[in-house]
Amino acid sequence: MAGCPKRIAKEPDSLGLQGCQREPGMKKVLIVTTISGFLAQFEMNDVGILKNLGCELHYASNFRNPVYESDQEELKQKGIRLYQIDIEKSPIHLAHNIKAFYQICKVIREEGIELLHCHNPLGGVLGRLAAFFCRSRKVSVIYTAHGFHFYKGAPLANWLFYFPAEALLARVTDCLITINEEDYKRTAAFRLKGKQMRVQIPGVGVCTEKFRKEPEARQRMRRSLGIGEDVFYILSVGELNKNKNHEVILRALAKLGNPKIHYGICGKGKRADYLNRLAEELGIGSQFKLYGFRRDIPDMLQCADCFAFPSKREGLGIAAIEAMAGGIPLITSDCRGTREYMEDGVTGYICRKGSAEEYAHAISRMMEDAEGRRRMGTACRERAGKFDLSETDRIMKKVYRRMADSE
Repeated sequence: MAGCPKRIAKEPDSLGLQGCQREPGMKKVLIVTTISGFLAQFEMNDVGILKNLGCELHYASNFRNPVYESDQEELKQKGIRLYQIDIEKSPIHLAHNIKAFYQICKVIREEGIELLHCHNPLGGVLGRLAAFFCRSRKVSVIYTAHGFHFYKGAPLANWLFYFPAEALLARVTDCLITINEEDYKRTAAFRLKGKQMRVQIPGVGVCTEKFRKEPEARQRMRRSLGIGEDVFYILSVGELNKNKNHEVILRALAKLGNPKIHYGICGKGKRADYLNRLAEELGIGSQFKLYGFRRDIPDMLQCADCFAFPSKREGLGIAAIEAMAGGIPLITSDCRGTREYMEDGVTGYICRKGSAEEYAHAISRMMEDAEGRRRMGTACRERAGKFDLSETDRIMKKVYRRMADSE
């Protein structure tokens, strides 16, 4: 159904990033995210790159909304200055987001910020607007789009609202970074500021070696979690929200009616109670468990026979790539992000995102075909190598150096 693209990341030299040797002298960098744990969870390698380039780091986020756990003291010990801003994920929280805009402006002005790197949709909107309104400071702006809200098959309302907004904000963006092929091609329609840098990276990068499968670890973890060796175990990792679509797996399990199939999810979110209630209503409560936020995902993955990733929308899907790095075959939806690495029947099975019947069929096929799982696991490990952290780091080092040279 969906094949893997021939090339994952655009070569930096073809994007005008060549010949950048000079390192910045204590450039003041502000990173803005909507979710406070986002930096600790996904961006610490970028922090390391910036520190090695001699930058002074500032981080603004809503620390009252930690979807991912993070240790503020640990960030401070790394020399990162933290700022609470009242930013909210939803644009309907107008008062909070207007306040967050002024809070970002204050940080830019008072700290003399020279480079702003923003993430997440509202972080990208408010961060770039703040940089524009503080333009007398000549702030350079990078925005990493972890998946545009307008994409092939997106609701018309998304195109009517988000596309023009992104096109307008691109005009105050020096460097626009995307993490998948579809979004990268879409940026050709935007007029960017300054050197008009458009870059595609293979997500935030995965340390593939960390997820290598170990037979002893599988047995140890299954014992610690109470998962029998005769259980076919499905795992998901991600925030518990509507978009992640975990309920379709619960409905698939109910259709199969096989008590030897269990499902676990690592993650936090507002739908935890709903998912537990649904599992009980479907009669599969004993086959389902929520583990909350876990720091031992590589170990948790050792338990899994397959990894379910049924999202309705994904920019890429790092959790799925981590599972692939562990040699675990996938059952996914057919969406923009998964098309970067999924190949039906090769790395796993692809299902229509709303079809519990298709997911049930895919689970049944995978459970009954141990040799097929082994073959798919090998293909997954090979493909995950294209998303290794080393490739993302290589590109981001050149991006940051180019931004320093653009002054």
